[in-house]
Amino acid sequence: MVRAQARHILVPSEETANELKAQIAAGADFAEIARQHSTCPSGKSGGDLGEFSPGQMVKEFNDVCFNDEVGVVHGPVKTQFGYHLIEVTKRD
Repeated sequence: MVRAQARHILVPSEETANELKAQIAAGADFAEIARQHSTCPSGKSGGDLGEFSPGQMVKEFNDVCFNDEVGVVHGPVKTQFGYHLIEVTKRD
């Protein structure tokens, strides 16, 4: 069974997501940005979502976690919850 581990930052606007992505690209700590800005309860733990299987997350999120490169910040990815920056930290 394929499993992935990811962390994310959830914000209400694409503009905010792009600003935060630029800060991370410039060297800001992903977990710290998540703690400060994410509207998801996972923000308190640096955006960490733990391990999950295909189909446990909404489709747009799932597609990134099981198809895109590990260790890279992806997004903004729009879902019904808002805009996500997603870093797949592990997949096996």
